[in-house]
Amino acid sequence: MRLRHKPWADDYLKENDDIVVQNPFELKGKWNSLFSEDQPLHIEIGTGKGQFIAGMATQHSEINFIGMERAKSIIVSAVEKVKQAEVENARLLNENAKDLRDLFAENEVDKIYLNFSDPWPKTKHEKRRLTYHTFLQQYKGILKADGEIVLKTDNRKLFEYSLVSFSKFGMVLDEVLLDLHGYHDPENVQTEYEEKFSGKGQPIYRCKVYFSS
Repeated sequence: MRLRHKPWADDYLKENDDIVVQNPFELKGKWNSLFSEDQPLHIEIGTGKGQFIAGMATQHSEINFIGMERAKSIIVSAVEKVKQAEVENARLLNENAKDLRDLFAENEVDKIYLNFSDPWPKTKHEKRRLTYHTFLQQYKGILKADGEIVLKTDNRKLFEYSLVSFSKFGMVLDEVLLDLHGYHDPENVQTEYEEKFSGKGQPIYRCKVYFSS
């Protein structure tokens, strides 16, 4: 789907610098200085329109959240969601995930969420998948020893690929659900995509993994 260009997005993101971090690379190793409380740090890579990050921040005031989204035309919607939620424990980054280790210090992050990431179905695009081994190496570099990765997707092939990729990397599968909504997790916060696909009867897959010590 082609994204609609929003020429006003740059100015809008700068105007909302209380939510959108303007100098992210300068905050490596000191992200919690942005928040009023020094709390566990969770990041969502590909935060989309922000429903998940705003919902999680509302549900978990004891955690600090950072949502990353590289598309300006999309992150502007996430800014609105966070503003409407009136939370103090959520910030947004208009950055690409390829720079993770330049953004976060070793052992700085407690949990990473990968929600409905682009499956990049063509084999020639495998390296772009957020569960490809080069990305896993990045995650390992910034997660704490007991840190966790949570993956949710509607794409069965990406889910299966990711399970294999995690296993090959020596990661431990803590949870594998082939029908998240059938599991009825009361703490599950849905993304916009999740509501759309589950509403059509599409099963939602979720797994939780961590790096073995």
